[in-house]
Amino acid sequence: MFFGSIPALVTPFAAGRVDEAAFRALVEWQIEEGSSALVPCGTTGEVPTLTHDEQHRLIELAVTVSRGRVPVIAGCGSNNTATAIEHMKAAKAAGAHAALVVLPYYNRPSQAGLVAHFRALADACDLPIVVYNVPGRTVVDISVETLGEVAKIPSVIGIKDATGNLGRVTAQRLECGEQFCQLSGNDETALAFNASGGVGCISVSANVAPKLCAEFQEATREGRWDEALALQDKLYPLHVALFTDASPGPAKYALSKVRPGFSTELRLPLSEPSDASKAAVDVALRHAGLI
Repeated sequence: MFFGSIPALVTPFAAGRVDEAAFRALVEWQIEEGSSALVPCGTTGEVPTLTHDEQHRLIELAVTVSRGRVPVIAGCGSNNTATAIEHMKAAKAAGAHAALVVLPYYNRPSQAGLVAHFRALADACDLPIVVYNVPGRTVVDISVETLGEVAKIPSVIGIKDATGNLGRVTAQRLECGEQFCQLSGNDETALAFNASGGVGCISVSANVAPKLCAEFQEATREGRWDEALALQDKLYPLHVALFTDASPGPAKYALSKVRPGFSTELRLPLSEPSDASKAAVDVALRHAGLI
């Protein structure tokens, strides 16, 4: 269902408020540049700082602006199952094509709790679910065996895997089946991820370099591995630079360089990236030919 370069969209702010005009323009640009789908209200979209009304409005805007040209995978996760259900129902009502559901963070459920969580979501709303596994942020990790159990739920159709463990791509394919959609959550390992059976990346770098990221993903999809490797080398410094300070600070700074006038504003507790981070981003943008 989903493949290719899928930006985890930043959320533009102006004077403390969501800048809807800037968000609309970002969505349009992403589609024009070749992105295969869109993810509003994920980690990169600073979703922990959004009100529920803002979150649901951003999902609605992404659907409205995209006009069916690409699917929208709405960020709907929570460590409260009832809240995740609320987000999923709002996303479905807005016309989203799927929900990206991060594993419940902080309260650290057991593997049995994870299965119960996803069953409850599927029972309450039939919107397709992409599981989001990012143990570095959630301090909980869904095992391959548990994912296999969750994948038996008809509406659970894939995973965004941000574990960095490339061996899992094969293990999860064997456990969940060939049709289970595996998307990388790490730009820097997306080449090896796809070579192991992945089909795309929910990407931070695609915010800044959507065309190059789309070309990279297309090359892997078509088996043009030499071209994919060359694009990987072109993009790799950017993948690294965007995490030299708390994300999405460096990504917003990079966007301000490639799209002059784009606001770098963040919401606390996130703050402006360091001078060293900005310098690393500048070097990476020049390396990729973006400035």
